[in-house]
Amino acid sequence: MEKEKRQLSFRIAALTAADLDRSARLRGMSRNALADRYLAEGLRRDEFPDIDFRDGALGRRAALSGTRLDVWQVLQTVQNHDHSIEEAAEYLGLPPHRVHAAVRYAAAHPDELRDIAEREAEAAARGEEIWRAGQDLLRA
Repeated sequence: MEKEKRQLSFRIAALTAADLDRSARLRGMSRNALADRYLAEGLRRDEFPDIDFRDGALGRRAALSGTRLDVWQVLQTVQNHDHSIEEAAEYLGLPPHRVHAAVRYAAAHPDELRDIAEREAEAAARGEEIWRAGQDLLRA
């Protein structure tokens, strides 16, 4: 789903513009798309300082900074522990305030978290399908 776009005009330092152009080229993105991503993520980092963003097989996603945990994984762990932040924090080996930070981000961006969780479920199902097919080949 394409989000509505709005035209803005900025003046940025020449070196910053050159860095943006180079980074966009290396990522195979347009300068505008990368600038939009940086602005969106920067604004989210200001509001949620415990959240970082990373690329992976499932695309770009929010993660709990300083960990290997995506926000959706932390949220799922909380849900699997009867919605107890304290129990989930103990299970994950994190202080409760860190788990709470992921839950706050998830609450503010539910569509984003729902999308990544659905993609993860699809990828897991596909991985299991391939594994089972491989097992069938080995038994044949």
